[in-house]
Parts: sequence; C-alpha cells; structure tokens
Amino acid sequence: MKFGGTSMGSAERMKAAGDILAAAAGQRPVAVVVSAMSKVTDALLETLRHAEGGDRPGVEANLRKLESRHLDTARELLPPAQAAIAEAGIRALIAEVDRIAKGMEMLGERPPRAVDEAIAIGERLSALLMAAHLENRGIAASAVNARDVIVTDAVFGNATPLLAATRERAARVLQPLLDRSVLPVVTGFNGATLDGRPTTLGRGGSDFSASILAGALDAEELWIWTDVDGIMSADPRLVPDARVLDSITYREAAELAYNGAKVLHPRTLAPLMERGIPVWSKNSFNTAAPGTRIVPTVGEAAGAKAVTSMANVALVAIEPASAEVNGTLMVGRAMEAIAQANVEVLTFLSSSYQQNFCFLVRKDELAAALSALESALSLEFAHGYLRAPEVDENVGLLAVVGEGMKGQAGLAGRVFTAISREKINIIAIAQGASELTIGIVVRREGLERAVRAVHEECKLGHS
Repeated sequence: MKFGGTSMGSAERMKAAGDILAAAAGQRPVAVVVSAMSKVTDALLETLRHAEGGDRPGVEANLRKLESRHLDTARELLPPAQAAIAEAGIRALIAEVDRIAKGMEMLGERPPRAVDEAIAIGERLSALLMAAHLENRGIAASAVNARDVIVTDAVFGNATPLLAATRERAARVLQPLLDRSVLPVVTGFNGATLDGRPTTLGRGGSDFSASILAGALDAEELWIWTDVDGIMSADPRLVPDARVLDSITYREAAELAYNGAKVLHPRTLAPLMERGIPVWSKNSFNTAAPGTRIVPTVGEAAGAKAVTSMANVALVAIEPASAEVNGTLMVGRAMEAIAQANVEVLTFLSSSYQQNFCFLVRKDELAAALSALESALSLEFAHGYLRAPEVDENVGLLAVVGEGMKGQAGLAGRVFTAISREKINIIAIAQGASELTIGIVVRREGLERAVRAVHEECKLGHS
C-alpha cells in the first residue's frame, strides 16, 4: 500500500491510514510506502533556496516550522513516552537538513546530490511517525529508508531504478521483516546509487517507489491511497457529471497520466506491467468507495474511456529557413537534446514538405527545453539554417483516451465537431497508430469548454 501526502497530512490522517493498515495486516502480509506530509517537500525545497542565497534566518525559520509541525503531530499521534522517542528522531532528522543547508550556504549553490538527500527527509519523518503509531497500536512495524532498498542510476532528481539490484536488496532487507510479520514502513520518492549516494525518483516518485517494491516483492496487489474516489472520466472540477471508472487498463492509465490526469505516472506502471500486478486507486478519506482497478486488460469496450487536459503547457515550433536542411536530422537532434534535459514531450507533430515541427511541453520545463535546443542546434540557429523557435504559451492540451477507440469509424470526427460547435479553434492534432489517444491542442481560453463538449459527445458520464 502507498499513502500520499494528503493521506499523511496530519495526525488524524495518519490514524486513518493506521486503521486501513491494521485491517489489511490482519489478513495478509503488507508493506507500506509513505509520502512526506502534504507541502513538506515544497517547504524543504524552499529551505534549500534560502540556503543557496545565504539566507540563514530564512533557513532557520523554515526548519522551525517543519520541526514544530512534526513534533505537534507526534504528540497528537502518540502517548507521551513514545512521543518523546519520536521527538528525538524528528529533531535529529531536522538537524540533518540543517547540516546540508549549511553546506549549501558555504557553496552558494544547491548540488543536485545534496538536494536529493535533503528533500528525502520529508518521507523519513513520515515513516518514523507511521511506524511508531503502528507499534503503539500493537502492530509490529519498522521504518525503512528506501535508500537501503531501491537501487538507482546517478541521475539526481530523476533517477531510474536498477530493478535486478533492487530485487536483491528487497529480498535482503524487506522480506525478512515480512517473514517475521513485521510491517515495513518504507520512505517513498527516494533511493540510492549502488555506491550509496542518495537519489530521488522525480515526478510521481512515491507512487513509483511503491510499484518498484511491489514488483520486487512479487506483491499480489498494489493499493494507492489518495484523496479522490478513484480515476474519473474527467476532472470533476470541469465536468460536473464525471464518474469514477470501475476499471481501466495499464495503457489507458499511462496515457491519462501522461496527459494530465491524477493517475499513476506512466513509468510507475512499468514494474507492474511486467508481472501483471493489479493496482487499486482508492480514497483514504472515503474507504467505502470501491475505487478504480488498473489491470492488463478490460472486457470489450467501444469508444472513449475518459478525457483529460493540461493547462500549463507551451507549444514550441521550429522551422527550417532553408530547403537544404535535413528536417529528419534536426528532429532527431532536437528530441535527443530535450530528452537529455529530462524534459517530457507531451505531443509532437511534424510537416512532411516544409519539414517544420512542433512539440508541447509543460511550462515549468519550457526554459530547460529552449536551453537544450539552443545548445544542441546553436550552429544552425547562428547561420540561419533554422528560424528561432516560436513559443505559444496561450494553449492547452486535451486528450481523449480509450482502448475501445481503435477502428471506431467517425469517432475522431465527432470529437472535432463537438469542439468546433463551441467555436474553439483546434491548433494541432496528434493520434498514434495504436488509436489509444487523440491529443488536441486548443487555445487556453477554450480548454475547459472543449473538455466538457467532448465528455458529453462521447457520453462518458454514463455507466
């Protein structure tokens, strides 16, 4: 099981998570992965920014807030004797952050390796509190730093797991605990290189941690506990009649996540797909809700399954200024540079004659994308072989997803017509050969109306 930041956000939520774990542990062996308390990772990053700028008062103020929040949680969660032990552990972990921050103050910068070590302490604080709470309830539990289990490469901030080595570590560290009926409380989001340097797993890191461990331990199931009832046919804030989906496939979940839905990050699913481990997305605030099951295949289904959207995106277009430029070569070099910068390309389109191409990225990754392009194609830009990139930030991405769309004649036309009825201009369209997803770029101001129109046209609010 994995509990996210809101499910770990207070003593009350930790008690609710404890109820869930106690009930499950009475039936079968359970391991749990925990996130940092809500907003703690952001607070740690802010602390490190203060340190980089030499702002000692800012660092100390943030650390006092972090320490106070966790101490208050410990006192509410635990009886006095156990709370005192937890408090000592909390102070020691906050002191670790301070030690790292002081190093950054001296350097005047934030080395990625040191950032990874510092921000992982949010999860270590959660694991300490949850393990103590379970022990207090009479459930044998042990806090485990994922640094001792999940082995990764050395790409700090966005590390990739080394699954074979992780499987060996899990057998050595976690399996003996499970064999003794001890519930491992593992930190999410972090790992370490083979030689022990701390790393973090990037976007969706705690979910990824849980799926890595589920695969390494050959788990029967993975349950992801969040603050929503499951995966929905659309964002309910945009579409009032959006409904919870009973089940979806791994591929559908990956596409929805890739295109902005609050679902498991696509790479989170990879360790599970290899072994066919089903995933439940459930609500720790509403345990009676059945949730959504993510599985290899679902029975025959015609049409779309869900529609999702992303607003904070930017469209980058590049056009050769000369017919002598090999467009295919430029695309390859551009995409390689983007990948090296750890920027996700959400949608890609190209023209066969003019050999121009455009791609969509998140706005918070736009600067890194442009810098990567400038570096990789500097000569072509300098000599005028390529025009300067054109950036349009007034756009949004809408994606229609469903295994059942394949071969369904007229579906794409209906989707486009529904959008045009709202007098919304379609800027770009992308659909892969699998027909699993139709990606549509529209003007930002029309995005929400487009989502509602497509949801209604595809009758996604109906069971």
